[in-house]
Amino acid sequence: MSTTTDSRTALRICPLCEATCGLTLTIEGTRVTGARGDRADVFSQGFICPKGASFGAVDSDPDRLRTPLVRKDGELREATWEEAFDAVAAGLRPVVETYGPHAVGVVLGNPNVHTMAGALYPPVLLGALGTRSLFTASTIDQMPKHVSSGLLFGDATAIPVPDLDRTDHLLLIGANPLESNGSLCTAPDFPGKLKALKARGGTLTVIDPRRTRTAKLADRHVAIRPGTDALLLAAMTFVLFEEKLTDLGELTELVQGLDELRDAVRDFTPEAVAEACDVDAGTIRALARELAAAPTAAVYGRIGSCTVPHGTLASWLVDVLNILTGNLDRPGGALFPHEATAKTPRPAGPGRGFALGRWHSRVSRHPEAKGELPIAALAEEIDTATAEGQPVRAVIAIAANPVLSTPDGDRLDKALDSLDFMVSVDPYLNETSRHAHVVLPPPPPSQSPHHDFAFNHFAVRNQVRYTRAAVPLEPGRMAETEILARLVLAATGMHGTDPSAVDAMVIDQTLGKAVKDPHSPVHGRDPRELAALLTGDSGPERRLDMMLRLGPYGDGFGVRREGLTLDKLLDQPHGIDLGPLQPRLPQPLKTRSGRVELLPQPIADDLPRLRDALRQRPDGLVLVGRRHLRSNNSWMHNIPALTGGTNRCTLHLHPDDAARLGIADGDSVRIKGAGGELTAEAEVTDGIRRGVVSLPHGWGHDRPGTRMSHAATDPGVNVNQLLDGSLLDPLSGNAVLNGISVEVSPTGTTP
Repeated sequence: MSTTTDSRTALRICPLCEATCGLTLTIEGTRVTGARGDRADVFSQGFICPKGASFGAVDSDPDRLRTPLVRKDGELREATWEEAFDAVAAGLRPVVETYGPHAVGVVLGNPNVHTMAGALYPPVLLGALGTRSLFTASTIDQMPKHVSSGLLFGDATAIPVPDLDRTDHLLLIGANPLESNGSLCTAPDFPGKLKALKARGGTLTVIDPRRTRTAKLADRHVAIRPGTDALLLAAMTFVLFEEKLTDLGELTELVQGLDELRDAVRDFTPEAVAEACDVDAGTIRALARELAAAPTAAVYGRIGSCTVPHGTLASWLVDVLNILTGNLDRPGGALFPHEATAKTPRPAGPGRGFALGRWHSRVSRHPEAKGELPIAALAEEIDTATAEGQPVRAVIAIAANPVLSTPDGDRLDKALDSLDFMVSVDPYLNETSRHAHVVLPPPPPSQSPHHDFAFNHFAVRNQVRYTRAAVPLEPGRMAETEILARLVLAATGMHGTDPSAVDAMVIDQTLGKAVKDPHSPVHGRDPRELAALLTGDSGPERRLDMMLRLGPYGDGFGVRREGLTLDKLLDQPHGIDLGPLQPRLPQPLKTRSGRVELLPQPIADDLPRLRDALRQRPDGLVLVGRRHLRSNNSWMHNIPALTGGTNRCTLHLHPDDAARLGIADGDSVRIKGAGGELTAEAEVTDGIRRGVVSLPHGWGHDRPGTRMSHAATDPGVNVNQLLDGSLLDPLSGNAVLNGISVEVSPTGTTP
């Protein structure tokens, strides 16, 4: 950090998307006035996108709440922190004591994985509260990948990522990283990595119904019919078997179920799936042959292949193709990252495996996945009485805006209003937090420290970075870590206890387990002695120091002198490079067999549903979503610098479809789905295939009672209101958001 008379600079890891780029902030007084890429950052090396460049505007948004709000006489009014937490304890504890812990729903939004507090404290809250009513953004985004990984590898978090820097052939399906900056694949400068792939003679194939910015870079763009990703991937799998192109290489002895898989895909010939996918059989065969022939290759699928009726099957088949071509756990293929704060590696061998449906939702009996219930079922869990169990009577929402992000927001809007109590941790009074009885606002990102616990788990290169707060905590603010620690105490009957007790408890429990683990570097030592060795200026820093020391690169509390500690990390403000991804199998496997289980029973049981899809054709137009580089879900529509231009809530449709429907560019159009109808402006473009329309998500900022002044000037419409919430991927509970049949017609009015 350097200073001048009038301004200074400070380093900060950007928390605004999954790329986690290093920033150099310019600060005048306590205000961030500029942001540029940190060229010395070991991971991002100076890359920055428009969101990072707008860090100062995001940080200083005047609509950010500065003090807690407490509902009195039906109105949210400013209150002290003491009054706010008194109200939380008074509102939550009676619900728990009267109806039990499952009557408290915990809703976690996507921003939690972008903050230290969001990674460290919600697991403590859930463990202490004991509720099974957990709903997160994962079931509108990525749960199919967690479930497929759990079934294949025995661990729902063991998600291999493409080795972008070394691969010769990259096949992307349902992914648009030039707009998203990557997802479940943490890769600063994804665009540069794709250009480097092509520059070294590699091949990029993109399968997407839209000619996205990513597709424009591709050597081959396949404009598939939305929702048929699993059929296409199954046909490619068939070709690998039929043409004897499978070569498991080093994986041969680690994989079981090869013959069963061959038999399971026998009906998915390229000719059988061609009409459903609207991709000719010759192209499908070419895709499989090119994948098998490449010296190294990786298949990577994301949102477009997850948020469809067969999202788990598509996610499974992505890894099946990597396995059958010998590219899983291979440099240049798809590998398992090894983050610095991972738990002490266990020895290879059989594990507990992964189970689905250990409990079910109360109303529609949806099975849990990874401890979560489908967030699309949240409204019915609140507003519907059944003979079994209590409805959700209270909600703890942390960085979540499900009224915009989940199907049928209108129903959820009404349901939230019927709760006995709701607390929301959110910097804005938005479409969801406006229902809360208490709103607890975290400080702006410049006033918080940052370490990426979640995203380093999916990083394309092993590295570790930590930045302390760039700006001191403003008077009257409370650190987000303290807010969540106090929330844990208030929700669990310990209101009034010093919040440092939460971190102390976690440290005691973690070290107590570590010293009993024969595989831990601290086995047999005194946990109190270890706790005394921890450094850091706060409880969260001490926890980070503990995790680093116990992790795969750590010093083991003095066992390995060259190992990582918090102090060593603080001495390297641009981060520490831990090297390229390396083969790790069989160590990450936790299946009961200790091997990759290629055809798990839940997958086999779902394949008949995929066979049925061979005969299904959509009626009329099909809807898909859209991402923009200057947006991250519903977060940033209140920032003028990140809206306008091409970042608008318009309906994309092909010129032929527009002509058939009598729609011109700029016309007002009505879009009707199973959950309702919307009116939006038409944008006619040949960047989308015939028969498909596209509307971005995260918009619809027109509900009363919010305080997001800029977003309200151009609110857009909530695409999820076209959905009634009944369509879910049955294995993962993920909401089906893409490949939805809709009707589009001109309104005859000017938008």
